Amino acid sequence: MTSNAFITAIDRPEVVTPKEQANRSNGRSAQLGNIGFVGLGHMGTAMAANLFAAGYGYGVTAYVRSPGKMKELAALGLKPTTRLADLFGSSIVVSMLPDDNAVSEIVFGRSPLGVDGLASGLERGAIHLSMSTISTSMASLLAHEHAKRGQGYVAAPVFGNPDAAKARELFIVTAGDPADVERCRALTDSLGQRTFMVGSDPAQANLIKLLGNMLSATAIETLGEAVALLLKRGIDPKPFVRIVTSTMFGGRAHRIYGDKIVSESYAPGFVIPLALKDVRLALNEADMAGAPMPSVRVVQDRMLAGIAHGHSGLDWSALGLIAKEEAGLAGTGTPTAN
Repeated sequence: MTSNAFITAIDRPEVVTPKEQANRSNGRSAQLGNIGFVGLGHMGTAMAANLFAAGYGYGVTAYVRSPGKMKELAALGLKPTTRLADLFGSSIVVSMLPDDNAVSEIVFGRSPLGVDGLASGLERGAIHLSMSTISTSMASLLAHEHAKRGQGYVAAPVFGNPDAAKARELFIVTAGDPADVERCRALTDSLGQRTFMVGSDPAQANLIKLLGNMLSATAIETLGEAVALLLKRGIDPKPFVRIVTSTMFGGRAHRIYGDKIVSESYAPGFVIPLALKDVRLALNEADMAGAPMPSVRVVQDRMLAGIAHGHSGLDWSALGLIAKEEAGLAGTGTPTAN
């Protein structure tokens, strides 16, 4: 990855419809054409719905494998399809997929799909806007393969949960060819509150996303350990969380997850197995760079313990529950998963 990257932050602007964007840019955004979307989980569905609300309307074709979800997507104003080939005429395809394997299958195709992937199916000049949290090596591979075919590739991983996606409160980190990033700007502006452009190397955006997740993970772990200690001493942890989040630790992660831990609210926004996937990706980056991350290895062990204890369906805020169990406090409260 390049080391001389530029970083530019753009706060959320006024939502601009495709027609208005074209007028402002002498028709440049007319190149947007139809938009494809792959990865319609909780996050992706909210994001695709926001594209419809921004004025893209029935120009958004949403690929899903399950026909059972098509009615839900159509009700949101999207054009659902179970044929990946229906996205091949799109000028930009957004992907919001869970891991490297899922992205690889969509881009390069697999026999279960019965069709080619995006790399061979998209037209020259089309852009793959990858908003998934994936490894830097996969990001580099995708960028290389799309470039060989005359296609663009922009990495744009996001910080935020499904609720933030619905409210357009995501933070988006973009990297890629500046012209491609600019072509995607109307879309990213429609999906988040702030976009950070970090350079021309897509892998850098994914590394920043992974490291940001590790800061959140270790914050949740230490919050859980502190709350477990207070409970072990018979002390209500709510004043502690209120004090620390009002003073030295007033960031979003401490405030959001501190409240979740003390209220034992572990509704699955970012389930532990997916969070563990990111932990492993970050540790792999650390190993390749020769930069130890011992605190992240603790989080990895905690997550593995949580999965072994049957907590796979809980949010990663359940690191607080795991800390309680490790402190011998299992059963002191009823974890909430809804």
